Amino acid sequence: MAAVNWRGVFPAVPTQFREDFSLDIETTLKHVDVLLNAGVHGFVMLGTIGENCSVEFHEKVELLRATVAHVAKRVPVLTGVAEYTTALACRFAEAAQDAGVDGLMVLPAMVYKSDRRETITHFRTVAKATDLPIMIYNNPPAYGVDITPDMFAEMMDEPKFVAIKESSGDVRRFTDIVNLCGDRYILFCGVDDLLLESVAAGAVGWIGGLFNAFPEEGILLWSLLERGEFEKARQVYRWFMPLLHFDSHPKLVQLIKLAMALKGYGNEFTRPPRLTLEGEEREWAVQIVKRAIETSPCKSN
Repeated sequence: MAAVNWRGVFPAVPTQFREDFSLDIETTLKHVDVLLNAGVHGFVMLGTIGENCSVEFHEKVELLRATVAHVAKRVPVLTGVAEYTTALACRFAEAAQDAGVDGLMVLPAMVYKSDRRETITHFRTVAKATDLPIMIYNNPPAYGVDITPDMFAEMMDEPKFVAIKESSGDVRRFTDIVNLCGDRYILFCGVDDLLLESVAAGAVGWIGGLFNAFPEEGILLWSLLERGEFEKARQVYRWFMPLLHFDSHPKLVQLIKLAMALKGYGNEFTRPPRLTLEGEEREWAVQIVKRAIETSPCKSN
């Protein structure tokens, strides 16, 4: 396995659907182009925002093949691996490798809340299924399984585990991981409204959600953080924060797709049980997005 140097902004790309809920690869790839033009450093397809668990196995493979061909090695393309069983996760990891992806973002098995031994066994088993480098995704608020810093230390002997997407909501985890594991893992922030704090604590990458709707502003924020211009970064971060809070909301997929649609990027359609927002909830979100558009730090450019 070749060494990886994943760094920077890797948007978690929403999967686009048509009004009849059929897969819309063409519109998804149009948005990939928007993100490439903004200057992203990589992509994560079929993550939480990509509605992984709402997309059929054959559709996932079709989408990955199309994305890999379209991106054509300009930046790395990763895919989420979020399946109900370890065996199915291995099968999908193999199919993703055949589709040409550059890496995997592996989640614990869905629905069942595995214990420590079961969780580590799941990750190790998936690692054996392919030759691809793996980002381990820790998101206990969403998926009910917590991969603790000492568990990451226990898994250090598997060379395919190269990165961590830390989404526990506890920014102290970055420091705990470094104290236990040194620089063994590439650390990514997985919670939009903890980005500045995560970078200050050692994250070198951002799996961005709201970046999809505001790519120009997202690149501005990331560039300021990367250069260590924290005073300027704080100003942009404060402007961004009402939007970034969407990423921690149970309806983050609907909220992000709504924000994208209001900016002219794709549509709002989500597969049930997710439904597009209505009523007061929708109006609340629309007002936040409209205020952000009107006051964007990139508006004068």
